[in-house]
Amino acid sequence: MIAEKETVLVTGGVGYIGSHTTVALQEAGYRVLILDNLCNSDVAVLKAIAKITGEEPCFIEGDIRDRGLLDKIFSNYRIKAVMHFAGLKAVGESAEQPLAYYDNNVNGSLQLLQAMQEADVRTIVFSSSATVYGDPQSLPLTENHPRSATNPYGNTKLMVEEILENLYASEAGWRVALLRYFNPIGAHRSGQIGEAPQGTPNNLLPYVAQVATGRRAQVQVFGADYDTPDGTGVRDYIHVLDLAQGHVAALAYCKQSDGELLTVNLGTGKGYSVLEIIAAFEQASGKHIPYQVVARRPGDIAECWADTEQAYRLLGWRASRTLPEMCEDAWRWEQNRSGQASGG
Repeated sequence: MIAEKETVLVTGGVGYIGSHTTVALQEAGYRVLILDNLCNSDVAVLKAIAKITGEEPCFIEGDIRDRGLLDKIFSNYRIKAVMHFAGLKAVGESAEQPLAYYDNNVNGSLQLLQAMQEADVRTIVFSSSATVYGDPQSLPLTENHPRSATNPYGNTKLMVEEILENLYASEAGWRVALLRYFNPIGAHRSGQIGEAPQGTPNNLLPYVAQVATGRRAQVQVFGADYDTPDGTGVRDYIHVLDLAQGHVAALAYCKQSDGELLTVNLGTGKGYSVLEIIAAFEQASGKHIPYQVVARRPGDIAECWADTEQAYRLLGWRASRTLPEMCEDAWRWEQNRSGQASGG
């Protein structure tokens, strides 16, 4: 615990990862101020966070591209650090709407960084992604793997990383953490918060969960002809609570460091295929989950998993939750939000 509550601005804090990180920050003794435009989230999450932690975070509805609003926030609150989650995040959608992605993710980040610079708030933890590694040349992926991008979403993350690196190199006093996520799944063990995409889910596990509850007929498996053990894509799936705790560890590192730029992978170091995820969710839910193999999605890669040693060496952080736990927690959340009885 920290002696005196410091305020952390969490952009996109009502969203899936942002809300779980807000809980972790509050449990670590921070005061959280959330800025979110609610484009893919629900304000009811704030009450759910309060049920978990006993404290509802301060909330401002607004967009990170609104520079006037950002200046007002930094003027009105004694913000010590920023955790930056706000942005669009669907790979397929980014290929269809690239300009929207560059506007939200890159322009929004520029507005935020300019406002931080003006307010002399120079600590930022950035929500990056393993997509910055492009098509892996070798596995597991280490932080010094060459960067590239196979889709506009990944390119926006790569561009913001480079902006932050340039800013860090140009101006003393910045403390920057680039956290490269792999595939967050699961939900808070209470069942109060979890992944709740609006419309058709873009990520695998919420789609699987909706099939399990009967909201959708079957899972679409995008490609079964990859060079993997069962032909389906392999990803490093990490429990969202482990991911959230990684953010708290990164913030502590930034506060204690002499301004070193931190770049770490947040994953488990193990890959699971799409069919393995479906089987694990069937086990957790007790439900049969039908699936249909369809064509590959543009920009998808065959395999991707993390080397996590740098995160452990620098942060003392390692993911601890298992795939069955991820599926059980996701199933509990999906049952709760579908109005069914909670439980296994």
